[in-house]
Amino acid sequence: MRIAAAQTLVSSDIAANGSAIRSMITAAAVNGVRVINFCEGALSGYSKFQVKHPDDWRSFDWQKQEAELRAIADLCGDLGIFAVVGGAHRLTESCPPHNSLYIFSDEGALLTRYDKRFLSNSELGGWYSPGTAPVTFDVDGYRFGCAICIESQFPEVFQEYEMLGVDAVLFSSYGIAEYFQIALRAHAGLNCIWIGAATPVQKAAKGPAGIIGPDGQWVTQCAATREPKLVTAVLDRDDPLYDIPLQKARPWRRKARQGKIYREKLVDNPRTEDRSGY
Repeated sequence: MRIAAAQTLVSSDIAANGSAIRSMITAAAVNGVRVINFCEGALSGYSKFQVKHPDDWRSFDWQKQEAELRAIADLCGDLGIFAVVGGAHRLTESCPPHNSLYIFSDEGALLTRYDKRFLSNSELGGWYSPGTAPVTFDVDGYRFGCAICIESQFPEVFQEYEMLGVDAVLFSSYGIAEYFQIALRAHAGLNCIWIGAATPVQKAAKGPAGIIGPDGQWVTQCAATREPKLVTAVLDRDDPLYDIPLQKARPWRRKARQGKIYREKLVDNPRTEDRSGY
């Protein structure tokens, strides 16, 4: 199954962002992509200067964002493609919104939504509310999870998804700095999963969008330009290139984490407990 990671221009214009997202979805569908993910805040804007209200969300045009979300959903249904789109999610007026990923099915429906759980200090300062749970969804027999930005610095996020049986994590960020890239490659290799990483074009110079294989190596990356781009890769559990991570390492590591293979080999030996001698 083919997936894509997108690199689009994100601005303060919700309608322009929506148009850019739909154009990329169309291009992905032409290339046989089944799932495409976009960056953090791809539709709503992410940074405070983009959403034009440094103190609160009261001036944000929620109706315009909802109209764009519905248009994206309709296009996914028309083209038979899944899309994961970054945007804010409105809560009641007393609470800041979630920093979210909206997941649209190939039938044109809002399938589910992932809310960023690990927020930065600036996000916690009244800008966003944290989410509560991991989210997975299935496409053509492959399972996906979602993560956002600073969550790349929390190994437990990716290990949890491995335990939930995902084949890939769709990672969306407003920038993929080098230390994010290092962490993502480590998470992919340690958990033997694919990671599709999306970012906006204005941050591409510091780390373009790309897809990492379950061996921890980049399969492909966009050019680090300010032009909208996407890259694709094929998910195939039977690919000989990934025989060791998928057929050997991942099953063994799961058993190792459960601990039974070690408990069965424990010995009752006095030299085990004596840590004072050679």
